[in-house]
This record gives sequence, C-alpha cells and structure tokens, in this order.
Amino acid sequence: MALPRPHRFDVYIAAGGLLGGLLLVGLRLGTRPSSDPITLFDGPWPVLLPLTVLAGCELLRRAAPRAALLTGTAAICADLVTQGNLAAILMFTDVVYAAVLYGPLASARRIQWITGLLTVAGTLVPFALWRVPEALLIGVVVGVVAYGPAATGWIVRNHRDAAEAARLRAEQTALLAEMDRTQAVAAERARMARELHDMVANHLSAIAIHSTAALSIDDPATSREALTVIRENSVDGLAEMRRLIGILRDDDHEPSAVPTLDGLTALVDGARANGLDVTLDTRHHGAVPAPVELAAYRIVQESLTNALKHACPGRVRVSLAQRDDGLTVAVSSPYGDRDAPRAPGSGAGLVGMRERASLLGGTFDAGPEGPHWTVRATLPLREGVPE
Repeated sequence: MALPRPHRFDVYIAAGGLLGGLLLVGLRLGTRPSSDPITLFDGPWPVLLPLTVLAGCELLRRAAPRAALLTGTAAICADLVTQGNLAAILMFTDVVYAAVLYGPLASARRIQWITGLLTVAGTLVPFALWRVPEALLIGVVVGVVAYGPAATGWIVRNHRDAAEAARLRAEQTALLAEMDRTQAVAAERARMARELHDMVANHLSAIAIHSTAALSIDDPATSREALTVIRENSVDGLAEMRRLIGILRDDDHEPSAVPTLDGLTALVDGARANGLDVTLDTRHHGAVPAPVELAAYRIVQESLTNALKHACPGRVRVSLAQRDDGLTVAVSSPYGDRDAPRAPGSGAGLVGMRERASLLGGTFDAGPEGPHWTVRATLPLREGVPE
C-alpha cells in the first residue's frame, strides 16, 4: 500500500527537527550523561535511530496521525535508553499534538485519557516507591511531554470545530436567505402576472371578438360599431397598463389607484358596452379590507372576461353578498355551445382567481351548474376566520 503524501509544512518540520537533532549530536549535547543508570547505550550514534524515526513520524503527522503516534511512542521509549536528544523530545510532543488535532475524534479522546492517566501514574508511583520529593518530577516531565501537547491539541481542535460549525451555519443562513429572496421574487412575479392578466385580458378579449365580428360581417354599420368598441377597449387597456407600470416604478404610488368594489358599476357598464347582458347585485355593508376588495374586483373582472369569450347569449348575473364575516362573490353566465366568434383562452384566468382566493384564506369553485357556468368565491373579511 502506498504511503500518504506528506503535507509541505510537515516536511519542513521533519527537516528542521532532524537537522536540529544532528546539530545537538555533533555538539555532544544530550539530555542525560553516560553515567545515568537508564543510559544503556551511550555515545552519539545510538541517538540517531530514534531521532530519524521521529523525523519520519513528523512527515506523517497530518496524513496518518495514529500511525505516527504509535511509531513515535516506540521511538521515544528507545530514546530513553540512550543519552537522549532534545530535538527528539520536541518532535514527539508535536506528534502527540498532531494526533489529537488531526486524528479521528474517538482517538483524540482516548489519547487525552491515556496521557492523563500516564501523568498521574508517573507522579504517584515513583513517589510511592522512593518516598522522595524529586520523584514527583517524573510526573511533571510526563505531563509536559505527553499530556500537555494532548490537551493543547484538544483545545485547538475544539476551537477549529467551533469555527467550522459557525462557518457552516453562516453558509446555511446565506442559503436560506437566498431561497427566501428567490421565493419572494417568484411570488412578486406571479402577483405581477395576475395583475397584468386581469387588467388587460378583458380589453384584449373584447378587441379580438369585435374584430372577428367586423371581419366576418360585411356591413359598414356593424364594422363601424365594432371598430368603436375596439378603440374604446384599446384606450382603456393602455390606460390600465400604464397605471400598472406606474405602480411598479413608483414606490410612493397612491393606494387609491387600486380597484375597489365601488368600481364594479363601471366594470359592468364596460361589459355591457362590449355586448354582454349583465346584472349587478351587491349586498355588502361596512368596510371591506383592501386586499379583499381587490381580489373580489379582479374575480368579477376575469369572470366577465370569460363570459365575453365563452358564454352563450343570455343574461350574466354578478352578485356580492356579505355573510358571517365573509364576502361571497358569484358570477353566473349561460353555458353551452356558442355560435358567435370565440377569443382564445389559456386557462390562466381560473388559476389566477383560485390563487387570489387561496392567498386570502378563502375558497374558490368554478364549474357548470345546470345551464349556467358559475364562478363562486368566498373571501374572509378578517384574518384567521374559518371558512
């Protein structure tokens, strides 16, 4: 199996430790004299083996921290029976530190416990055997060489993990903010599409129907009447489109520009001018919230547009009734086969009406009821009112 490639910084550490240790060997500066009882191999040459092994462990401190620690532990134990080298001790402390910082979490915890127990044992056992205060220094040395680097690596690891967690939370927050922004843009686009459709579709449908009638009937009077209706609807459609563009451009646009229930009479009059036989029955009292007024107006407007495009000859009935804190809007038109010219439809009108009712927490239904096609919506007048 190929050995992992060492990190460039680890190569610098290993080279620096090895060169520093060789310099100490050349100067004959060991950590113990040759007369020390634990020095089994005196002289400068036995020191080179553990020094070289520990330098090799430094190469693996990040790529294979557990293997480096196990090998380094054996090397530092071998260093104990020589005259010793300060560079070897320093490299071993760094291997312990790296094993806790870069190794698996379970290994880092075990190293903490093991080095802590070794420090306690190195303090108590020699003192219990020799009964001299100098024996306590063994525990101090074990703590400095083993437990100190492990504790430092654990602290640095905790700070690093906390910083990584904070970075991930920041990225998630930014991602959620971007998702909210995208959803807000999509909702605003859908709202603008509904407004544009509801404001312009009625006039364009009338233009399409009357232009078809003018082309199919060779009668100057009929053509002139159709062209008059086409011109009126074109002017009204352009005016409403300009108003919508003004609302989008001007943040301080006056709320009075928003259609209200008071405008239903003019809306019905416009439908009559386009050829529909329309009756209006409004039975609402008290103030109606502005969003409910706008939704009711647009539902009536779109229903009249659909009646103009698809309804059979006959009377179209528009009714508004306020009951139990809710406003009910109903538009009924003759349903069946139609011989008159039809304007093309995409089905977006029904979708838009349903969305308007749903956004206010209301209900919407559209479909045939006997010989009539009925659109019915119930809009709550207070937020949270059950339907």
